[in-house]
Amino acid sequence: MRSLSQLIVQAGGLVYREMIAVFLFSAVSSAVLMPLVFLFSAGTALLLVPVVYAPLLAGVFYAAHRMVAGERPRLKDVFAGAVRFFIPSAVFGLLCSLFVLILASTWWYYGQKDGMLHWALAIFQTYFVTMFFVSQLYTLPLIVQENEPVFRAVGHSVKLTVTHPGYTIGAFLQLLCVTVLLGLTVVGFAFLFAGMAAVYSNMVARNVLAGREEKAENQGGKTWGGIAG
Repeated sequence: MRSLSQLIVQAGGLVYREMIAVFLFSAVSSAVLMPLVFLFSAGTALLLVPVVYAPLLAGVFYAAHRMVAGERPRLKDVFAGAVRFFIPSAVFGLLCSLFVLILASTWWYYGQKDGMLHWALAIFQTYFVTMFFVSQLYTLPLIVQENEPVFRAVGHSVKLTVTHPGYTIGAFLQLLCVTVLLGLTVVGFAFLFAGMAAVYSNMVARNVLAGREEKAENQGGKTWGGIAG
């Protein structure tokens, strides 16, 4: 299994070579996301983003998956993926919105109260929500790469996180750092984030899945060798 530093270099090289495709993928998704965030209230956005933006983001992940696999990047793959994975991505988006709502309501409720106990509960809930998002790093890649049903992909992502905790947390932090840096530029976020995140996340998921397959093959070979011996 390749290291995260190797994946960063590989993902950066692919993004550089396919900059126009990454730019187009990101721009299309941002053209939908920006109005949802800036023109609607927070409550309405929490409902609309999963149903409208999440499927389009899944389409970007699908197009990036094909690109990572060596196929020619095409903008129409974004829309084809959005249609193909509309239901699982929308369900996953609603699940993510639920956890965002839990976090917001936690701080709204406990933030108005005094005492260390309330702060401790708020911090615990924040940790719980954060670990949920960390554990879902592989969900969209599993949906588009393995065509897994949404709840199976959610569970599979948790299992991969438990199996590779340090690797997953490291990949999540790298992705978070890129997101923050692009978010500070606004324009960079609009035209690069979705495509870059999709390329990197797909590479991380492919790497972990390939590592498990290699480990299983090696274990199978040892077992067969032991029997034969």
